[in-house]
Amino acid sequence: MKQHHASWIYRTARWWSGAAWRRACASAGLALSLALAACAGPGAPHFEGQASACPASPQPGTRVAPVPSADQIRARYANPEAATGRIEHPVVRAPHYMASSANPLASRAGARILANGGSAIDAAIAMQMVLNLVEPQSSGIGGGAFVMVYDAQTHALQAYDGRETAPAAARGNRFMRDGKAIPFQAAVNSGLSVGVPGVVHALALAHQAHGRLDWAALFQPAIKLAQEGFAVSPRLHALLASNTWLRQQPAAAAYFYDAEGQPWPVGHVLRNPALAGTLRAIAAQGPKAFYQGRIARDMVRAIASHPVAGDMTLSDLAGYRARVREPLCMPYEGYRLCGMPPPSSGPLAVMQMLGILSHTSIASLRPLSLESVHLFAEAGRLAFADRSLYVADPDFVDVPVQAMLDPRYLRLRAGLIDAHQAMGHARPGDPAGLKAVRGQDASPELPSTSHIVAVDAHGGVVSMTTSIETAFGSKIFVDGFLLNNQLTDFSLSDTDDQGRLVANRVEPGKRPRSSMSPMIVFRQDAPVLAIGSPGGSSIINYVAKALLGVLDWGMNVQQAIDLPNFGSRNRETELEKGTVLQTLRRPLEAMGHSVREMDFPSGLQGIAITPQGLEGGADPRREGLAIGG
Repeated sequence: MKQHHASWIYRTARWWSGAAWRRACASAGLALSLALAACAGPGAPHFEGQASACPASPQPGTRVAPVPSADQIRARYANPEAATGRIEHPVVRAPHYMASSANPLASRAGARILANGGSAIDAAIAMQMVLNLVEPQSSGIGGGAFVMVYDAQTHALQAYDGRETAPAAARGNRFMRDGKAIPFQAAVNSGLSVGVPGVVHALALAHQAHGRLDWAALFQPAIKLAQEGFAVSPRLHALLASNTWLRQQPAAAAYFYDAEGQPWPVGHVLRNPALAGTLRAIAAQGPKAFYQGRIARDMVRAIASHPVAGDMTLSDLAGYRARVREPLCMPYEGYRLCGMPPPSSGPLAVMQMLGILSHTSIASLRPLSLESVHLFAEAGRLAFADRSLYVADPDFVDVPVQAMLDPRYLRLRAGLIDAHQAMGHARPGDPAGLKAVRGQDASPELPSTSHIVAVDAHGGVVSMTTSIETAFGSKIFVDGFLLNNQLTDFSLSDTDDQGRLVANRVEPGKRPRSSMSPMIVFRQDAPVLAIGSPGGSSIINYVAKALLGVLDWGMNVQQAIDLPNFGSRNRETELEKGTVLQTLRRPLEAMGHSVREMDFPSGLQGIAITPQGLEGGADPRREGLAIGG
């Protein structure tokens, strides 16, 4: 097994769990994290501002401010998962198998499963359960996931939809009181925001079809860590330090903070016996243990007892079903791009962007040149304009996927790009004659997500994006895990200003639109790349950037991940702060772009399958690691 580390933090295999590291960090961790937070200058670790006092969640019936626009919410809460520094990685190479995730402990668990003959989905399950423990702000069994699985034996590609669903009692005025909206963060941090979790059922379905090892064995690494404890990482500490809402939930506060309300310091050994018990039950009994019985009752009780109570029922949980969907695929420059179909808008938008860009000169341009950044941003505007109008749960609305990917339509969209002048706010096209009846969406979709990739020794591949929505989800902590706030991914209103119904409105049993973009790329029917990222709606630009880097600019997967993030979500042209892109600000403004420099803490994880073997990459902006053997 090969394991690559590029920083003193990562130099030994005992990182996080070794006794020497624990002893050193327990005494010095808090001082270290505070010192890091005080760093300044380009490339230095950056933390969001210290937590400030916030009003408690309003009681139902409280009259508050009008609905803010989705753009206002995105600007206010652009990165709930803060940027917490950068750790450079070399590309990882291995001959047989590889696992890559957002945390070394999870990657190590996945690699061990693969070394023991497990399949890619076996490794992904083990990694998800460990991430639930060590990266609780991003994903877990209280959330949802999209899973792309390529089975090397059958040569079949399957898409597993584990997206959360709205409870049967949900209605379009869910986050309104007396005709007014409750504050957005109060909506997020409430029982109303919790969708019926889908991760457990989706993984069980995928394992039934593609697993090699026993289901229960895949939970053992997480159970052992939860029982014995893991060392709090710099990133987890920083996010705990900046989160006021988590402290207001007694069960969460008792686990994540000390008796004085301070976040556990870096290196503190954090144990979660409650999660160990939950995972033991699911390991022994399967999904039934989660969706029925004690755990289900505990979830319903916690949601109903929140100051802003939700309405999820035991019937909602017992009735949840993950979907097996037909993968969405599109030819591109000799490759076949495949990803999750709607209700995810991510792969569809990525494909639209690359299809539009195939009609430009971007492949021959220097990466990060003024011209390439301009073209990429313009293609993003066009794709996001269509995404906002047309994409939602296909079980509820018609999503004109094929029309949106029609080569003739993409050529027409590309014709709207001026090589020398920004177009400003792009308008959606009308590929299927639906424009007149669809309302403009108002979904902020904020990021707190994780991505997992695995390739097994048999050639099986998994690309999985998993999420609880914003940082620490709804903040409701039950039986050792956090519940999601995915229902705030629905549009904030049923209709637009002209009274037209919004496709992504709240409806009972519906799945909110997502931007999660787990993708697998094929060449001559063989997989060559698995890629994906967290990041809310920014995921689309992150993944499109990485694909462009590998497929068009000839980079290895780590080089493509390392590229500074940039693009447009049909608002400003966004450039990653503290990178070489800052030199393009004035030239872009001269072309008519409204430019915003910002932290872009993507979490891209990728594995390339090459004739020479496997190459893995992990985003330097987070704590991830690729491990192969």
